[in-house]
Amino acid sequence: MIQLMSFRTRVMQTLLSLVLASLFAITAAQGAERDKVIAFLETTGFDVALDSIALSAEMAPDMLGVDAGDFGAAWVRLSQDVFDLQEMREIALGILEETLEEDALAHAAEFYASPLGARLVQAENASHMIEDDETKQQAGLRIISDLVAEGSERPQLFQRMGQAIDADGTGVKAVQEIQFRFLMAASAAGVIDLQLDADGLRAFMKDQQASTQMALQAANMAANAYTYQAFNNEELEAYIVALEHPLMQRVYELLNAVTFEITANRFEVLAYRLKDLEPAQDL
Repeated sequence: MIQLMSFRTRVMQTLLSLVLASLFAITAAQGAERDKVIAFLETTGFDVALDSIALSAEMAPDMLGVDAGDFGAAWVRLSQDVFDLQEMREIALGILEETLEEDALAHAAEFYASPLGARLVQAENASHMIEDDETKQQAGLRIISDLVAEGSERPQLFQRMGQAIDADGTGVKAVQEIQFRFLMAASAAGVIDLQLDADGLRAFMKDQQASTQMALQAANMAANAYTYQAFNNEELEAYIVALEHPLMQRVYELLNAVTFEITANRFEVLAYRLKDLEPAQDL
């Protein structure tokens, strides 16, 4: 039986707040203009967040129980082709033009264009694109440990921040849904011999849901501790209040849903393309 492996921390933090059940449930009478959406992506840093999806491709071999190094340069070319940055941005733009409401766009853009918002975007963009995620996570965990020892309130602020971003608590379901779609696509493509049907795989993942949720929360707190270490408690509080605003909640729900759909789609495409790599028998 294939070893079902959990996502490592980069996929956890990138997909933490994805909304699965309400995918594209937010609709607008009239979508935002394309140039406004492009400016919105740049102002909020969501363009960099989209680019960071490509870094999650490195998790695919782990989920299949293989070593990407076995395929050499062929794997690098394949992952870059499937997770093409321009293509992912175009998909996002197409969706957001139809679904992003003008009032929500303006509200979020105004906050992230403020001095505090601009600093937050700069810190988040830098954090998104750090490839050595393990080092970042370890650094974040050390920060959390030190804060707890000091009796600081910052860990509670990071926890509240995570709740604001994933208000419906659907992050773990989204992560598992992406893993499910990838494994089922790989099985259908003949890349792996999955000894579980769809119902069996879902049951397996449901059994792991609680532990996966805990791992996601821990990874998120560590990532936040690392990312926002240059911000004081008052600035973090102001950010959390902004995230908790109803209009910002609508924006995050939509952006997270877009991120989920693009990531799930790219992993499914990757699964079917993997069968063309050699050595196919090692999969």
